[in-house]
Amino acid sequence: MTHSFLPFVAFALVASISPGPTNLLILAQGARHGLRSTLVPILAACLAAAATVLLVGMGLGQWLTRHPQAQHLMMWAGVLWLSWLAWQLLRSTGVTGAPAQARVFTAVDAATLQVINPKVWLMAVSVIGVFAAPGLAVWQLALVFLVIALPCMALWAVLGAGSAAWLQTPRRLRVFNQALGGLLLLSAWAAVLS
Repeated sequence: MTHSFLPFVAFALVASISPGPTNLLILAQGARHGLRSTLVPILAACLAAAATVLLVGMGLGQWLTRHPQAQHLMMWAGVLWLSWLAWQLLRSTGVTGAPAQARVFTAVDAATLQVINPKVWLMAVSVIGVFAAPGLAVWQLALVFLVIALPCMALWAVLGAGSAAWLQTPRRLRVFNQALGGLLLLSAWAAVLS
C-alpha cells in the first residue's frame, strides 16, 4: 500500500457521496419507483465512473487535454441533457400515471450521464494526476473507486426510498420533483457559469 492510498479513499468517498446530478436522479428514482428500481442504474453509473478513471489513466485524459474542443462538446452535451432531465422533473404533475410524470432513470441514462459529465472527467483526471503512484496501478484506483462509489450512491437511493411514504400526496411529490429538478438544473449550469 502506498502513502497515497488512504488520501485517495477519502477523495473517492467525498466525490461519491456529495450531491451531484447522478446522485440527485438516483434519489428521485428511489422516491418515485422504490429502492429496487435504482439498483441497476447505480451499478451502471458506478461502473461508468470507474471506467472513466481507468480510461483516463490509460491515456485518454492526455488526449482530452490536447483537444479542448472535445471537452467543450462534452460539457455542452452534458449540460443540455441534464437540463432536459431537469425539465422532466420540473414539469412532473405529482400524479402517478399522468402524462407529465417523470420517466424512469435507466441504466443507460446513468452510464451515459457519467460518460458525458465533465465533472466525472475532471474527477478522473484528478485521481490519476494526484493519486496514481508506483505500487498502485490505475486499475486498482478504478476498482477502489467503484467499491466506494456503490454504497455512497446506494445511500442516495435509500434516502429517496425512505422519503416515498412522505411523498404519497400529489402535492408533496410535485414539490419534491420540482425541487430536485431545480437542483439538477443548478448543478448542470453551475459548471458552465463558473
